Amino acid sequence: MRAFVFPGQGSQKVGMGVELAAASRAAREVFEEVDEALGLKLSGIMAEGPEDQLTLTENAQPAIMANAIATLRVLEAEFGVKLTEAGSCVAGHSLGEYTALCAVGAFDLSTTARLLKLRGSAMQAAVPVGEGSMAALLGADIQKATALAQAAAEGEVCEVANDNDPAQVVISGHKGAIERAVALVKEHGIKRGVLLPVSAPFHCSLMQPAADRMAEALSENSPGALALPLYANVTASKVTDPAEEQSLLVQQVTGRVRWRESVAAMHSDGVGLFVELGGKVLSPMIRKIAGEAQTTSLITMEDLEGFASSI
Repeated sequence: MRAFVFPGQGSQKVGMGVELAAASRAAREVFEEVDEALGLKLSGIMAEGPEDQLTLTENAQPAIMANAIATLRVLEAEFGVKLTEAGSCVAGHSLGEYTALCAVGAFDLSTTARLLKLRGSAMQAAVPVGEGSMAALLGADIQKATALAQAAAEGEVCEVANDNDPAQVVISGHKGAIERAVALVKEHGIKRGVLLPVSAPFHCSLMQPAADRMAEALSENSPGALALPLYANVTASKVTDPAEEQSLLVQQVTGRVRWRESVAAMHSDGVGLFVELGGKVLSPMIRKIAGEAQTTSLITMEDLEGFASSI
């Protein structure tokens, strides 16, 4: 069984998609459609920067999605590999869940781009700049991270945002609480705490205003049928019902990304190969979670050709 998985924020880089666009009309059509949907030459920012424009949350989210969907469309158009035939399920990390839904036909490409642009701007606007922060806890499992977050909160928000793999958890919340947590890592048996260069405290209760905006947007742009099951971030379990997934996408804004549990669930359900489209961020995490499973990252035309010839 194969799972197709889609990366989240932090996987963006200037130059993304350039090779695919040069080599395949299928990729160019994806970038053109996204540009038109957003009324913005996002493909130009992806190709040439400036980097500070690409890393803006409202640009990074649709850009990462567009790059991954372009990769998928090239795989289908140039190499004849259909996701619905080659894959058993899909999943995505944070914004990657929207990419996964686009990949299985629950959202069309233009709708996905607009939803992610809104999601990015709503998340940025939910907390004034400088009031929130996030930190990666290296050498921390979920129990240690949870205990640390509780100890550091002191009446402020300090919550587990991403349970990425057995040795990496991300916390999110008020800036002071996150800084206190980083200062306390050794006392909690955690190797290291690293403040992340993010513009807002994602996936914690401070994001409730963004969740409210997404609830409204998704009520007007509800997902359709899923061609393959999706493992949702919020529950780490299989979803096939569009109405359930719509609710989970709203919860996802403030909820924990349960990536470690999602990968473990897919592996337990029989997935032996995880195929990451458009990035090399998830594969290292997956190898730490499900060591017996194989991973492959598809970014270049050479990657796609090699994968197509292997199945």
